[in-house]
Amino acid sequence: MTVRRLSIVLVVTGMLATGVSLSTAAAATSTSYSGTTSDGGSWVADVPSPWNGNVLLYSHGFGPLVAADAPDGTTKQALLDRGYALVGSSYDPNGSWWALGSALRDQFEALSDLTPQLPSSPDNVLAFGTSMGGLISALEDESNPYGRVDGSFTTCGIVGGGIQLNNYQLDGEYTMSKLLAPGVPIKLVRFTGGPPEGLATGEQLDTLAHQAQTTPQGRARLALAMAFMNVASWAPGQPMPAPHDYDAQEQGQYDVQFSGGFTTMDFVEFGRPYIEQAAGGNGSWTAGEDFERLLDQSSYAPEVRALYREAGLNLRDDLSTLTQGADIKADRGAIQWLDQTSVPHGHLLAPELDMHTISDQLVPVQHENKYAQTVRQADSHRLLRQAFIERQQHCNFTPAELVAGVLALQHRVDTGRWDNVARPKALEASAQSLGLGDAAFIHFKPDPLSGDNGPFDPITQGVG
Repeated sequence: MTVRRLSIVLVVTGMLATGVSLSTAAAATSTSYSGTTSDGGSWVADVPSPWNGNVLLYSHGFGPLVAADAPDGTTKQALLDRGYALVGSSYDPNGSWWALGSALRDQFEALSDLTPQLPSSPDNVLAFGTSMGGLISALEDESNPYGRVDGSFTTCGIVGGGIQLNNYQLDGEYTMSKLLAPGVPIKLVRFTGGPPEGLATGEQLDTLAHQAQTTPQGRARLALAMAFMNVASWAPGQPMPAPHDYDAQEQGQYDVQFSGGFTTMDFVEFGRPYIEQAAGGNGSWTAGEDFERLLDQSSYAPEVRALYREAGLNLRDDLSTLTQGADIKADRGAIQWLDQTSVPHGHLLAPELDMHTISDQLVPVQHENKYAQTVRQADSHRLLRQAFIERQQHCNFTPAELVAGVLALQHRVDTGRWDNVARPKALEASAQSLGLGDAAFIHFKPDPLSGDNGPFDPITQGVG
C-alpha cells in the first residue's frame, strides 16, 4: 500500500467529528492521567476542577488502536469546561481494529483504574461512543460481565450489529460481481491476505461501478446493488434529490459509494478482513437468500424498478439469477463470536440516546431503524431516544450537537424522565445556546435496513 493510500485510510478510519468552534464557557483546569490495561493496551483520562461528579466513558471508532477519551479536541474541552471527567482506552493493541473482543473489558478496566484518582466515587458513569465505539457504548448499556453504566450516548453507531453489517454489504458486493462481471473471479470473503487483499477487491468493484455508470443497463444493476448496501442518495456538495427523481438518486448513490481516490467501497473492503480476523472466519452469507424478497422489503425498490424499466431489463430475471447463484456460506464459529461480542440484543439497563447524520456513507442511518426494532422487541423502548442531524458524512457532528446530546442524557439520568429534552426542537435550542457553533437537529424517521437476512441457519447458511 502506498504512503498516500495509507494516509487516506488512517484519516478515514479516525471516524471523528470535525469542525472548529468557540465555547463561551470558562476553560476548565484539568489533570491528565494514563495507564495500561491487562492486555497491554493504554488508557487516558482528563479530570477537570471543579468536577461535576460524572464520568464519560468514551469509546473510539474503528481504526488504529490508540487511546482516546473524546471524539475531538473542541468537544473534549467543552465537556471538561462543564465539569465532566473523561476516560477511554485503546483496546487490545495486539488485536484487530475490529476490537469488540476486548473493548468492553478494556473500557471498564480503564474506568476502574481512574476511579481511585477521582475526588470521590462517580455519581454517574455515562458511556459515549463514536461509530464502532457507538456499538460499544450500546453494548455497555446491556447486561455484560464487566460493569454497568448509568446512561449511554451512542453517535453514528453500528447499532444494527456486526452480522447485519457484514450481510448487507456482502449482498451488494455479490450483486455487483454476479450481474456486472459474471464469470470474473472476485474475492468477496475469507481474505487470508489481510486488508491489502480486501482493498484489491474494493478497487475491482470500483472499476465495475465506473464502467456500469456509463450505460442505462449498468446504472440499473448498480442501483440494485446499492439498494442492498443501503447507500445514501444525498451526496456531498449536491442538493438532496427529489423523492421521485430516480436518476438523480442513483447518481447520488454512485457519488457516495464510488467517488474519490479512496472510495467508500474501498473502505468497506479494507475493513472486512479486520472483522474476519477478529471473528476467526467469515461472518456473512448469501446462501439461502431470496433476493426478490430482499428487494421487496427495501425502501429503494421504486428507484430500482424505475431504472430497470428505463433500461429495458428484466428485474425478475436478475433477481432469480442472484437467488440461484447465492452460495456463500458463513463460518459457524465466526457467527457465534460476532453474536456474542458485536450484536446488540436490545436489553437496555439504562437510558440511551442515539445520534446519527441522515446521510452516512459508512454506517447508513437505517441502522437506527433496525436498532429501534431490536430494543422494542426486548421491551426496552422506553429507555431509548434517537436524534437525527440534517447533514452528510459519517460522524459529521458539531461540538454543539455532541454536548447537547450529553446534556440531554444527563437530564434523563438525573431526573428519571426524558421529558422533551431529546426532541429535535429542544436539542436544537440546547445546542444553539452553548456557543459552540451550528446545529442541525431535525425530525426524521429512517427507512428499514435493507438486507435484513433474519436469523442464521447453520444447516443452509453455515459451514464448519
